Amino acid sequence: MEAIQTHNEKPTFETVLAALDKVGADLRETNAGFREIREIQKKTSKQMKETDRQMKETDRQMKETDRQMKETDRQMKETDRRLGMYENRYGKMLEHMVKPTLVKGFNELGFEVTRAGQNFKIFDAKNNIFTEVDYILEDGDKVIIVEAKSKLTTEDVTDHVERMRKVKAHAELRGDKRIYLGAIAGLIINDNERDFALKNGFYVIQPSGKAFAITVPEGAYAPKEW
Repeated sequence: MEAIQTHNEKPTFETVLAALDKVGADLRETNAGFREIREIQKKTSKQMKETDRQMKETDRQMKETDRQMKETDRQMKETDRRLGMYENRYGKMLEHMVKPTLVKGFNELGFEVTRAGQNFKIFDAKNNIFTEVDYILEDGDKVIIVEAKSKLTTEDVTDHVERMRKVKAHAELRGDKRIYLGAIAGLIINDNERDFALKNGFYVIQPSGKAFAITVPEGAYAPKEW
């Protein structure tokens, strides 16, 4: 079998120089790639640091917002506590001022009050009737249910309508056939609330000079009987 011989050409100065130029170009291209990678790494590192800073700032702001919300909640609770104290004081003051007026005032309107009670509660679980009455005045076949508020609102009037319904229903369940009338007393009663109470058939008891006066629903808004 005939052997095959290969002959390697001897490198020349030109081929060596060309090879070196090629290696140099490859190295320069590689270095340029490395520099580009380093720039990308620098930019990425900078962006990550900025993102981290923003996240820390956001976390700080969230903690500050949470602190402010807790402080606001604390202040609101403190305000509610103080309002509750003031309302209790007004309520006691109102009871002290209104109580002497009730019997005398309604008797001057033609009633003959023989009994007067205060802070009466109905707790009828069997018939699901629950309510509280501030004052109750009894005149033979008539009963006057009085609700007292420091500052009257239309919602208070609506609530008293519902209270009257419950009181009457409880009375009928016990065989009480008397006529029930409603009245609302207040230290502060604006005209709108006053008119709303009168339209619902309630007597309105409010300050007049150094005492309290009772306004009777008149005309189309006569005292409502339950």
